[in-house]
Amino acid sequence: MIKYKRIFTIVIDSLGVGAMEDAAAYGDAGTDTLGHISQRVEEFHIPNLQSLGLANLHPLKQVEPVTHPEGYYMKLREASTGKDTMTGHWEMMGLHITKPFLTFTEHGFPGELIEELSRRTGRKIIGNKSASGTEILEELAEEEIATGHMIVYTSADSVLQICGNEETFGLEELYRCCKIAREITMKDEWKVGRVIARPYVGRKKGEFRRTSNRHDYALKPYARTVLNVLKDAGFDVISVGKIFDIFDGEGLTESNKSQSSVHGMEQTIAIAAREFTGLCYVNLVDFDALWGHRRNVEGYARELERFDVKLGELLAVLKEDDLLIITADHGNDPTHTGTDHTREMVPLLAYSPSMKGGGKLEDCSAFAVVGATIADNFGLAMPEGAIGTSVLEQLC
Repeated sequence: MIKYKRIFTIVIDSLGVGAMEDAAAYGDAGTDTLGHISQRVEEFHIPNLQSLGLANLHPLKQVEPVTHPEGYYMKLREASTGKDTMTGHWEMMGLHITKPFLTFTEHGFPGELIEELSRRTGRKIIGNKSASGTEILEELAEEEIATGHMIVYTSADSVLQICGNEETFGLEELYRCCKIAREITMKDEWKVGRVIARPYVGRKKGEFRRTSNRHDYALKPYARTVLNVLKDAGFDVISVGKIFDIFDGEGLTESNKSQSSVHGMEQTIAIAAREFTGLCYVNLVDFDALWGHRRNVEGYARELERFDVKLGELLAVLKEDDLLIITADHGNDPTHTGTDHTREMVPLLAYSPSMKGGGKLEDCSAFAVVGATIADNFGLAMPEGAIGTSVLEQLC
């Protein structure tokens, strides 16, 4: 019997709540994304997250715990090896990743990879380093336009990104080159989670602007996830934001691209006004992409405040048989060194208008509690080999 007709799972991308026990092995000892943001900013207004129990779960300088939290809350530890977006989301839906996706943040891609990509695309490659997408355009786009060379770069994620001017390079040519890069990076020694086409317009510095014609060439999950189980059973599986890219469309019945995290919440609120039975799975990437990687504490805090406003709007339209789960996929402490993700625990906040109360639940040792709880709610067995233990019976 279905307990909740609709489950909204919102991933605040990178909202860690304290270093994991093995964080030192990742260079992340002492990290705490949420806690350090609270310590560094003067003001921090998140009344809706506060009401659900976030400050009860994790002490915050400006935000008091509430006497009677409206939601249940707990911390989740990552069972998988790694600290990237795909690992976190795939584990949420039942997969246990024991071999992390490769990153090339420190030194760029190996010469052999770059040589093969250049030979097969017929273009000289420039860049080949970890960089901000906007900064590398300012640095190299004029050269690409003038010479026909191809900008290749990476980030702290497991990605290979290729820039192409829509007028001089051409979208189809950009996509062709990305498909070649995806084929090359299927080799175990070069395997990245995603190859991303990054088209842009403009002809000179100060005018370059990335367009919405981005296209991701992702790895498919190596096994069935909770999303596949839901879809196969006839339930709606609606994605918002990066979820389609992270799972390469596997297990989804509908996908919605977002222009920003605020837009993603607006899409989620609109979906909540519709009739459906199943899961709405949301990724809000701006926290990670705009603020965590760029080590912008103030920007991250203000993004959380904007999210909290939209959260209040969503809470107002949830129905008695809706369940809201708010969590994260890794940390990205903006006070830490470097620009990489951080190996942290993540929060889980759960709320339904039908709940009689809230409070602290025992911490769990896998993000997969999320997928296991969703599957349990709809009376479905977890996929073969999946990890995760349901806490559905405690969410009442």
